[in-house]
Amino acid sequence: MVVTVEKAARSDGPRSVTVLGSTGSVGRNTVELIAREPGRFAVEALAANRNVALLAEQARSLRARHAVVADESCYAELKDALAGTGITVAAGAKAVVEAAQRPADWVMAAIVGAAGLESTMAAAGRGAIVAFANKECMVCAGTLLMAEVRRAGATLLPVDSEHSAIFQVFETERREAVSRLILTASGGPFRTWTRERMAAATPTEAVTHPNWSMGAKISVDSATMMNKGLEIIEAHHLFAMPSEKIDVLVHPQSVVHSLVEYRDGSVLAQLGTPDMRTPIAVALGWPDRIATPGDRLDLVKAGRLDFEPPDPARFPALRLARQALQSGGAAPTILNAANEVAVQGFLDGRIGFLDIERVVERTLAALPHVEPRTLDDVRQVDGDARRQAVAEMAAARMAG
Repeated sequence: MVVTVEKAARSDGPRSVTVLGSTGSVGRNTVELIAREPGRFAVEALAANRNVALLAEQARSLRARHAVVADESCYAELKDALAGTGITVAAGAKAVVEAAQRPADWVMAAIVGAAGLESTMAAAGRGAIVAFANKECMVCAGTLLMAEVRRAGATLLPVDSEHSAIFQVFETERREAVSRLILTASGGPFRTWTRERMAAATPTEAVTHPNWSMGAKISVDSATMMNKGLEIIEAHHLFAMPSEKIDVLVHPQSVVHSLVEYRDGSVLAQLGTPDMRTPIAVALGWPDRIATPGDRLDLVKAGRLDFEPPDPARFPALRLARQALQSGGAAPTILNAANEVAVQGFLDGRIGFLDIERVVERTLAALPHVEPRTLDDVRQVDGDARRQAVAEMAAARMAG
């Protein structure tokens, strides 16, 4: 974990911020929190994929200096929507990276999937405070990203609720005193389902999370428990902990967001209601605390907190992620790419729910795990894995 407290030195003016992925779930919550503190933040740039109407509304409301849409075909629409506002406009993947390079003190990296890697690297590369909400980037290029953070003296603040929880109770200066990290998992919508029932699961059922309001992709990852596998890899890089010291506990109430066990037997946990605005606010206000509008935790009302081990037979994605981390090299990149392709295939109705894990496992077995040395290497591995995953999906359809 790389946190440089000197970066947090306060000035008399507002903190300048950029939000990459502003129209997604994390981005919208970030925008909401920024809007609640109009004198505290000044918005340098907002970037979105193709939701021009919402992006333009956000840019006008927050008086952003710059707005970017990744889909180049949406450029004219965005330009028209912001005409006369003084807000500059750009479009395309390169423009998103350039938005990350603009002089904001703090950057929310919330572009979903491997697509957010280059812009996240760009923000880290100029030494910014980077609030990190894209676990896939850490999974597919964790070694490269952490090296860039150290080189540039950037500050990396985790936004995933689990990693934010660990961050809040992790004694960075006494890392050797930590005996293990414990990531909690809700278990997703299929926690008590049989494999036979999961085989017939629909996309609508998979994205209906019992506790959290999230986007479709991460909701499916929660249903397969691949999200927890990706989080194991992310925690390995963020906190420099070996995989054998990172455990997972299923906690259906989603009140305890993660725990850190110390060698003296102490276990420190961060608790709260399941609301993404809390970990976002931790990063947005860091090292201070800012107010959020969410419900406060009432332990009496909660009544009970349950914990159980994950079932590896019903949720093999956890095993696949651990194997990828232990294999090292390109294996995590392949895992992430294959999972993204398979999840989209499931959401599109092209494969069944249980085919997701099969596609990932077969893609991992089919490709070499040579260590990516550069971002171009990562892109090459990612592309190869996506093509292989598409082939594996076709094979799954024929077999099914």
